[in-house]
Amino acid sequence: MSSRPNLRRTLLCAAVAASLSGVAFGQATTGRIAGQAPAAAGETVMIEGSNGLVREVPVDARGRYSVESLPLATYKVSLKSNGNVVDTRDNVTLRVGAATDVSFDGTTAGQAQQLEGVTVSATTLPKIDVATVASSTVITAGDMARLPLARTAEAVALLAPGASPGARGFKGAFGNTLVSFAGSAVSENAYYINGMNTTDPLSGFGGITLPYGAVDQQEVLSGGYSAMYGRSDGGVISQVGKRGTNEWHFGAQVLWEPDFARASARNIAYGHGNPNPPGSTFQRNDDNHEWSTTVSAYAGGPLIKDKLYAFAAVEMERSKGNAIGDVNHAYDTRYTYKDPKWYGKLDWNINDSNILELTGVNQTHRSNGNKYAYDYTDQAIGDYAGTDYTYKTKATMYVAKYTSYITDDLTLTALYGKSKLTYYNEPPDTGVTGPFIGGVNQQNPALNGGKPISNGQTLDTVDNPDHESTNRNLRIDLNYKIGTHSITAGIDNQDSHDIDDGTTIGGDGYELWYGKQDPNLNISDNPFVGKPGDYPGGEDGYFAYYRHYNTLASVRVKQRAQYIMDDWQVTDRLLLSLGLRNDQFTNYNPSGQPYLRLTKPQWAPRLGFSWDVNGDSTMKIYGNAGRYFLAMPASVALRTSAGSLAVNQYFTYTGIDANGLPTGISYIASQTGGGVSPNGEYGQPPDPRTVSAKNITSEYQDEFILGMDQQLNADWVWGAKATVRKLRNALDDVCDNGAIGRAAAAQGADIDALTIGSCYLSNPGRANVYQLAKDGGGYYDVTVTNADFGFSHLKRNYYGLDMYLSHPFDGKWSGKIDYLFSRSYGNTEGQVRSDVNQGSVAATRDWDYATLMDYANGYLANDRKHQLKLYGSYQIAPEWMVSANLTVQSGTPKSCLGRYGADESDPSGYGSYYHFCFGQPSAYGAKGRQPWEELLDLNVEYRPLWADRKLAFNVSVFNVLNQQRPESTNPVSGSSGSINDGYGQVNSYTPPRYARFGVTYDF
Repeated sequence: MSSRPNLRRTLLCAAVAASLSGVAFGQATTGRIAGQAPAAAGETVMIEGSNGLVREVPVDARGRYSVESLPLATYKVSLKSNGNVVDTRDNVTLRVGAATDVSFDGTTAGQAQQLEGVTVSATTLPKIDVATVASSTVITAGDMARLPLARTAEAVALLAPGASPGARGFKGAFGNTLVSFAGSAVSENAYYINGMNTTDPLSGFGGITLPYGAVDQQEVLSGGYSAMYGRSDGGVISQVGKRGTNEWHFGAQVLWEPDFARASARNIAYGHGNPNPPGSTFQRNDDNHEWSTTVSAYAGGPLIKDKLYAFAAVEMERSKGNAIGDVNHAYDTRYTYKDPKWYGKLDWNINDSNILELTGVNQTHRSNGNKYAYDYTDQAIGDYAGTDYTYKTKATMYVAKYTSYITDDLTLTALYGKSKLTYYNEPPDTGVTGPFIGGVNQQNPALNGGKPISNGQTLDTVDNPDHESTNRNLRIDLNYKIGTHSITAGIDNQDSHDIDDGTTIGGDGYELWYGKQDPNLNISDNPFVGKPGDYPGGEDGYFAYYRHYNTLASVRVKQRAQYIMDDWQVTDRLLLSLGLRNDQFTNYNPSGQPYLRLTKPQWAPRLGFSWDVNGDSTMKIYGNAGRYFLAMPASVALRTSAGSLAVNQYFTYTGIDANGLPTGISYIASQTGGGVSPNGEYGQPPDPRTVSAKNITSEYQDEFILGMDQQLNADWVWGAKATVRKLRNALDDVCDNGAIGRAAAAQGADIDALTIGSCYLSNPGRANVYQLAKDGGGYYDVTVTNADFGFSHLKRNYYGLDMYLSHPFDGKWSGKIDYLFSRSYGNTEGQVRSDVNQGSVAATRDWDYATLMDYANGYLANDRKHQLKLYGSYQIAPEWMVSANLTVQSGTPKSCLGRYGADESDPSGYGSYYHFCFGQPSAYGAKGRQPWEELLDLNVEYRPLWADRKLAFNVSVFNVLNQQRPESTNPVSGSSGSINDGYGQVNSYTPPRYARFGVTYDF
């Protein structure tokens, strides 16, 4: 029997609408089957999965049925009448978090004979899921195998509208680049594997991910997900791993990225003089080389047919190469990276009503290398200089998930998972005595013979080698269908521990940095550091400073959440999703005392609708509005509540010895008479009650989405979506203790009897209440308003209009084109600052002082005005397939940061980090844009028929046009009298063209 394209579409729509399965849940791991059958007594629908799962549910009086919480697999769906199969649909494949419609027409009602199976393919199923209100992009294993993609979760996520690459200076724990969604900070995303939250508990930079070949489907959510999930105001990357079926399958793959197929990278040149002329090389990249190999394999099948299944996958990536440092780190480093991963899954069908799933994941990133001296004058590699850092970050994760179909209307799911990460590092044995020396290009050329002098010390900061973190996640969800409502309630608890986390300075225990500025300006006005021109050797603005830095602590974060939601089928065409979530967050200091307790109700409503306009699943209008709260990660405590040390001691010099050390030192007068810390980090452990504002509340964002999808014909779907996001509240440190003291005095406090701290975790842009310790005990509460600080109101707004046209894969070809017009603007990016690569979460320079926020309002660092994404594949012959991935996007904003005001002063002690450019106000993005990027990736695959298409050869070429456009430039300008020689200098270019060759065998 052939498939039936003339199925009654009105019944298809009604079936999905009346399934009462609820909306597509973000971070889901299952799918569902729902449909319509002709109403008759004694009718049931039976589903049989390739995973051995068998369920049978009744058809209700209106001819509707639904089967909930089905593991991703291929299913056979049969209509039964009085125990006899009368019609069958076969090869039904689910999509994660969505409803798959399988309906039966009236011609087979009441028939007693079994009919021949009918294959239901993508072209005969509705393209639009009318029971979904979320903004979800699902990339299947088939898509990932066909398209030319880098083998990371982040590369796959970039296919989603609104996703753009994060600043290249930010990396995850495993060396991965990060993603910004809809203008949000890269630390504000959530990662999941098989329903377990795997987000980096330290900073939110990425998370644990699966081996590429073990991914069954990856769901990318850019907004609108249900009350079941939270803890993200960016995006969500949720991976569902493969599982065993009733047939054994094996496979292996070998990939090779040779150095000969990699184009030379562009060198980075100086942007300004003093002393290096513009255009001279600051960092040489054209002699960098890299090659890599990846070997992977998998196996899956039944341990006990229809009962117990196993799937396992392993992957080993190895990269070798060299990288030449900049003139301040003039070494040729020859490195080796090893990135092994494994994934294992057991699925036990205890009986037809109970399923148990066990998942294990291991991911490791190792790096080591050797350094060789490099001479920039002769462009020659010199003698061996020592080893490079050795890093080994390892993550192990285990998850157990239990699903019980208690009745046809009641489903229970429970998940418990644990992960552990270790961060071993071994500092290099440099063989050099002396401190790390930075800024050697800013040495006084009259004292070094015109050539920077260094001691060869490569050891800078050292992380504690015993550092580790743990994370536990418990979820319990109960779904009950009653009448036209599907009600789900549950809890979502998470505990993370950061153990022995800390950084110190290696070498001699301090760093030496050289600098240059206008000799007639104070190095810092607050805390006061005098003018270099007042001291011997500083007449031309040359100075140096010793830097001391130290953090070491064990801290933890407790997160709790409860939610309830109702998916209410108001009519056959209208679905409402009504949800409410309550989050609680508590952060603890090294002594186990809470310094951030956000446990009052934090209500996060989620409201959505889906309207099937024509009643036949050919056109949907949907929308949602929601609030999303974000907890502070564990690392915030290291700078906020653990007593960190960050002190600089400034001086001038009249000579430089053969080891690059200054001689003839004259210490510059300072507020403390020695080293100063702009944030007051002198190593003293703070009182936990005085670390945060007393009335502090969590970061949260409101989001509004309105969209439509329409099926043009059997092959094409188009749609449009408008998104508005507003960051309503944020957390950051505020360090203007002078303003706090003045407010306390105005409120009648005895300032001499109070202790005022240095920096407080606050809600910037709002009034904050601080507890000031009294002499002899007790606290005084002082309210400091926005006007007291001199702050503007916090702003991070985003709006976007997305339009797409899609042709799903039909066995011959697939394609999707997506255009997004968007804006991200305001005065704060969020938890981090991409423009200056500052990754201290919730401890950025923003909001430390009002002067740092003056004239900040503009286009933010992750803003992309235009994004055009086109990807697809074409089977040009039975043995040949070509595919492509094209991204065309406008550049990110350019900014200029300088000293404060027309007189170019430094009132807050931050140097050239104010929103002024050579005395003129200069907002974020005021200096234009980086160039447009047109990035084209191509892939060709050959699957010979003589190997039964089980063997494949492919070649992928990335950045075919070899466009190497500037991704970001240094915004720090210096002052009119002394322009920073790095101002306007390129930080990074788009990676050059490279090729990947592969051989795959699947059996």
